[in-house]
Amino acid sequence: MSHQCSHDHMHPDFSQGLLTPEEQRKMTVQLTLAMTTIGLILLSLLWRAIAPEQTAISDLLAGAAWLLVAIPVFRVGWHSLRHPDLHGVTDLLIVLAMLGAWALGDLITAALLPVLMIFGHILEERSVMGTRQAIAGLTKLTRSKARRVCDNGSFESVDSSMIRKGDIVEIRAGDNVPADGRILSGFASLDVASITGESVPQEAGPGSQIFGGSINLNGLLHMEVMHAGEQSTLGKVIALMKDAEQAKPPITRLLERYASHYLVLVLLIAASTWFFTWDSQAMLAVLVAACPCALVLSAPATAMAGIAVAARHGILIRNAAFLEELADVDALIIDKTGTLTQGRLKLVDAVLAPDCHYDRVLQLAATLGATSNHPVSHALAEYVAPEKRLPLQAVEEKQGLGIVARTDTGTALLGRADLFTEYGVSTLPPPDHQGPVVGIAHHGQFLGWLLLADTLRPEAPEALQELQQMGIEKQLLLTGDRLPAATSVANALGIRDVIAQALPATKLQEVQKAVNEGWNPLVVGDGINDALALKAGAVGMAMGANGADIALVSADVVLTGSDLRRIASAIRLSRKCRKTLMVNVFIGLGWTIMIVAAAALGWLGGAGALVAALLHNLSTLMVLGNTGRLLQFDETH
Repeated sequence: MSHQCSHDHMHPDFSQGLLTPEEQRKMTVQLTLAMTTIGLILLSLLWRAIAPEQTAISDLLAGAAWLLVAIPVFRVGWHSLRHPDLHGVTDLLIVLAMLGAWALGDLITAALLPVLMIFGHILEERSVMGTRQAIAGLTKLTRSKARRVCDNGSFESVDSSMIRKGDIVEIRAGDNVPADGRILSGFASLDVASITGESVPQEAGPGSQIFGGSINLNGLLHMEVMHAGEQSTLGKVIALMKDAEQAKPPITRLLERYASHYLVLVLLIAASTWFFTWDSQAMLAVLVAACPCALVLSAPATAMAGIAVAARHGILIRNAAFLEELADVDALIIDKTGTLTQGRLKLVDAVLAPDCHYDRVLQLAATLGATSNHPVSHALAEYVAPEKRLPLQAVEEKQGLGIVARTDTGTALLGRADLFTEYGVSTLPPPDHQGPVVGIAHHGQFLGWLLLADTLRPEAPEALQELQQMGIEKQLLLTGDRLPAATSVANALGIRDVIAQALPATKLQEVQKAVNEGWNPLVVGDGINDALALKAGAVGMAMGANGADIALVSADVVLTGSDLRRIASAIRLSRKCRKTLMVNVFIGLGWTIMIVAAAALGWLGGAGALVAALLHNLSTLMVLGNTGRLLQFDETH
């Protein structure tokens, strides 16, 4: 329906920078303090070199530098005492080391330690940029202009956030598609890489469902908006990514549980170092070296990079925990209709009476099919453009039988065998076919049978074979469809285990049975009847292109497109994330133990605390560098 141009409807604004204003302000303050402190320390050292006899001025400059950073550091330390977490351990250790250096009269070290840790925190802030960049890239797609069609046929240029369900919009070549919708007229190639990860353009025409955020490469389209704003596929993508960014990986939660124990252990090591060596610099170095920043950063940095890469491939990870659990799946339980198959009927064959021309029979069938909303009729209607359909009069849809209509040359029938019996039309023997079979007659003559089926996704055989090669050999087809149809699909794909005519409760029981037998099943589905099963599996994955909303809500992972090969991509990415995480944990833990031991033994020299701080930041850089290798993962071709 057209839209009156006199009022607008606002949707939430998804635009977001890489850093929030509060984070930007905080980082600016930290950098300003750090640079000012470094300037004062350099002046102090310069004065000490120029006038070594006037130590008071040098100490005054060093004291001012220390005071400049001491207040914010104390504030952070106090907050960490009241709200303990892993980052708080680092803050408390720096406060203790700073106080120790100040008590020993080493004001330059007391001032430099917080400065070095500020640069470490800035490095950590950079670790969240991968996910933020992915979100920001997607949100740019939501901020565009749309040409809305008004009631009087004119066009109105509006912000895409003002588009709502039911609007008719015109999409010209080069325009972003402003929302999810159905094409009413026009043909075009669409770049959907940002939404589904598919590098091959999607061909779209009348009746096609298209995603907001796609780019029209050529042609002119008129589209009816089906979902806009938060309800669109792109809106759900952004919401899921924001949720995933906030979620903590399991290993992070585990480390936080023992944060207080770790702090006590470090204090004992520092006290023991001072007791046995009477070396105060070694004691301070232990406190600084034990800051677990690299270890703390290892899991979140890996998870965020993994989530960002997954989103680039059209794979949405709801929570970082599921990114890890995907690596453990060893079984596949998959739905049929809409998952392994296209989810819509297509004409696959025809058995025609002698002397019947296929194109004319199809033209008549499509003309009759266009008058009904029945799935079979709807499928036939797509084969002929509206302008090529025949004129009809006195159309009547007989419930459960088919369609009867009058043409210029006689009565036409489209439907089941019973319809032709009722009108006294003799038919050919019905063919043996697993899917719907519909007959067509004209002017008392039976023209033939049209055979329809829900066809397999073209990539399904390759996708399942790929999973088998990855070690996921147990594969179960679990569907509510009839056994013959399910068996046919299973045989075509090499799936040995089939359970058909399964109700939602049955699907749940089968998934639970697999779990009880010791499997870690990945459950893949797209419909309402898959929701319970998706929740019960080790990981639930929903097909997001045409999946039911409840299935998307129940799933742990959502494929924004319908390419089944993305299942293998998700598992490979998960396994690569696990390897990266193990290396990061080894770097964080191993490096920390090494520099703590070196500090305790006095190997870091007279400026041990500063050397420990530099080595600590080096480990953070190593973790970020190793995580950066994840971003090279690319299977979008």
